[in-house]
Amino acid sequence: MEKIPIISDLLQIGLIVLSVLLALLTVELEDLLHASLCLCGMCVSVGALFWLLNAPYVSVFQLLVYAGAVVVFFVAAVMLTTRKEGT
Repeated sequence: MEKIPIISDLLQIGLIVLSVLLALLTVELEDLLHASLCLCGMCVSVGALFWLLNAPYVSVFQLLVYAGAVVVFFVAAVMLTTRKEGT
């Protein structure tokens, strides 16, 4: 009765699907703020996937560096730029 590995496998598959979906949304969305938030969600789901794969060191750096710092720079750049009215 190995229920725990089955749950872990299903959670890994769910996180992989979520990561791919958020990565596609990051590329395809027109609104840059929403694309940046999708990038943040993708980084968080990849960090959770690393944690499930018993790589907590990589997971913490994924969350701190990419989901924290890089996405904050993207959101700040999007919020500080002006948008043209005609487009």
